[in-house]
Amino acid sequence: MSGAVDPGCVRLRLAVEAGRVAAVDVASERPRVAEFLRGREADSAVKLVPLLFALCGKAQGRAAELALAAARGRECAAHLDPAVRAEVTREHLWRWLLDLPPLLGLPADPEEFARLGRGIADGQRDAVADFLDGERIATLRRRLVEMEDAVPSQGCLLPWLDATSSLRPWPQLDAGFCARPQWQGRAAETGAIARRPDVAAGSAFAARWLARLDELRDWAHGREKVGAGGTASAAQAASGRGRALVETARGLLMHEIALDGERIADYFIVAPTEWNFHPQGPIAGWLKGRDAGNREALNAFAARAVAALDPCVRWELEWL
Repeated sequence: MSGAVDPGCVRLRLAVEAGRVAAVDVASERPRVAEFLRGREADSAVKLVPLLFALCGKAQGRAAELALAAARGRECAAHLDPAVRAEVTREHLWRWLLDLPPLLGLPADPEEFARLGRGIADGQRDAVADFLDGERIATLRRRLVEMEDAVPSQGCLLPWLDATSSLRPWPQLDAGFCARPQWQGRAAETGAIARRPDVAAGSAFAARWLARLDELRDWAHGREKVGAGGTASAAQAASGRGRALVETARGLLMHEIALDGERIADYFIVAPTEWNFHPQGPIAGWLKGRDAGNREALNAFAARAVAALDPCVRWELEWL
């Protein structure tokens, strides 16, 4: 079923002048799920949604269910959804044990990830807490400090909203907003860094990794609160129109469903990648002006920048 929809891609295009990056074009090409679901029977369409996404399937599925329920008048107050919260925790762990080490010149740790992933599924918080306090994470933290990093940007962090409060700035979603969402007329970043702005000071890349680690620790110590990753809510935007907000590992996910009877009249999704890889988002600022004399080094820096923002699709770098 996932083959029916293009998974999408984040494309970075760099223009070089006088040996430096002169311009950065950022384009996020996302799956055209709305076209795939429009006109389908609503309950059947919602069941398809988690099958269409390789990542964050629990969050996508829950957002679809909640949006449909809200379109039918059944709203949902903000709460921590256990299944989505576990998925967020597992995603953060994946990033720290499988994705981060190679960026730091260290081997990934799939066996430890598999062991702790089972612990998350079984609710074994103490085992995860013990690991997070151990030498492996301490080593990764030290290497983060040593890693070449970007200067912190002056960009905007998206504040936490539930579905009801989101109706004030965005009464109704449309295709343009889904492609390039904005907060108060500006590009804004979402994700653990926006949920944990207390760690936003310091190096740009490290701060984003440490924000994910903080959310991992909160789960392990049982101190997570509404607003953290795993938070879900839903509200009726209008008769036959419902919106759900879910905080995923990568940030805010929004689903909005418009019904025509019991069929999908329209479907809108705003994924975290659209926020974090907005053309006016942080990655352009991190790359613009950098020395392009050593393309291998610049490619590696771009890889670290992309990993810090964590797209939910593949990414490609092109030289113009």
